Amino acid sequence: METCIIKSPLGYTKITGDEVGIASISILNSEEKETDIIPVELEDCVHQLHEYFEGKRTLFDLKINPTGTDFQKKVWEQLQTIPYGKTCSYLELSQQLGDVKAIRAVASANGKNPLWIVVPCHRVIGSDGSLTGYAGGLHRKQWLLEHESPYKQQSLF
Repeated sequence: METCIIKSPLGYTKITGDEVGIASISILNSEEKETDIIPVELEDCVHQLHEYFEGKRTLFDLKINPTGTDFQKKVWEQLQTIPYGKTCSYLELSQQLGDVKAIRAVASANGKNPLWIVVPCHRVIGSDGSLTGYAGGLHRKQWLLEHESPYKQQSLF
């Protein structure tokens, strides 16, 4: 398994994967040394993440290989259907998966998503529109949603 660390607008990001696919992308809460030479297996992921942060990419095209239960993988696949710049609630996500009673399990699987940004768990919000639960911190979730919003907040001054 190859690993690299890159700097993003939201902090240092750790990427792991191999020739089978990207296994994890996580935001770190500490300052790390950036990787000097990106392993070839991770180059495309690094490139696509940079494009995303530059506002040039709205859809990822990567081989992914996350570790999780069958149910978690089903939730993560469903997360990838949420369009860029859009959100859905945990309830809506549960309905799309065919079981409204599974809302807590869906929320739990969402929280265990190992592929930060690429599997867009940040696009899931509370039924009342609130920013609920985000492993990377609510300030990052808000930043990501604003970054993807077609309605950019303009400064008055």
